[in-house]
Amino acid sequence: MIDTVISDLGQVLLHFDNRIFFQKMTEYTSRSVEEIREAAHSNLELLRLFELGRIMPVEFYDRIKTALEATVSYEQFYAAYSDVFALNGPILKVMAKLKPKVKLAMVSNTDIMRFTFIKNRFPEILIFDGYALSFDLGLRKPDPEIYRAALRLVDSSAARSVFIDDIQENIESAERLGIKGILFRPNTNLEAELEKFGVKA
Repeated sequence: MIDTVISDLGQVLLHFDNRIFFQKMTEYTSRSVEEIREAAHSNLELLRLFELGRIMPVEFYDRIKTALEATVSYEQFYAAYSDVFALNGPILKVMAKLKPKVKLAMVSNTDIMRFTFIKNRFPEILIFDGYALSFDLGLRKPDPEIYRAALRLVDSSAARSVFIDDIQENIESAERLGIKGILFRPNTNLEAELEKFGVKA
């Protein structure tokens, strides 16, 4: 009996495109979009630390600003960095229909600046019973401990849960705990996939 649905945030509930950020940053640096993208990829460890809450927003800003040789204020930087999301309305509707029937938990690799932006821009997604966020917990998917934390937040168990994510590695990690998995793609019929596990929206 599945009574808990755990969902990823990015590319499930919200679409996001970091190319929007790269394009906006061309206003503040002489580097091209491709050069900015390459700099971002060479600083993935910095992003990982930010998502784990191990560095503060001002340090993240300073280090990226330096890496890009950008003339950009703290406020301008985070306005560009955060505004890369769009609501996936059909999936939110599914979650809203599930809300009275099951427990809902969110698991996301995110940082405090982007999640604060998301809460303000898309308050309609804040319908979950528990939020396992990497910057809060110091854990990132696919670490199994972040799924265990989500289960504790909603007082559920792996055997009673299904997890939705767009990355196979994250699904496999959850499945090793006994959580059912749904690999989400743009053409996924989420209601049909949930019904395979006896969950009707």
